[in-house]
Amino acid sequence: MDEVDAVLERTIEGLLDQRRPGTSICPSEAARAVGADDWRALMPAAAGRLAARGAVVVTQGGQVVDVGTARGPVRLRRPDRPPS
Repeated sequence: MDEVDAVLERTIEGLLDQRRPGTSICPSEAARAVGADDWRALMPAAAGRLAARGAVVVTQGGQVVDVGTARGPVRLRRPDRPPS
């Protein structure tokens, strides 16, 4: 993981911390905040790492999905319960 990845993860978590519980963000919000032009390539890995740690869930149409197999737009939110 390089510095851009780390900044992207911190930005995702920071944006979610600013939202009400249960509210999601679009990955592009985090990408715009860090100025990453290639965010579409970076996002699956960043979201996948955060999801693997239990820090976020990836959703599509309101349903939790695996970011590695999802096709089309996804959203990120905190899990319903805090990570252990």
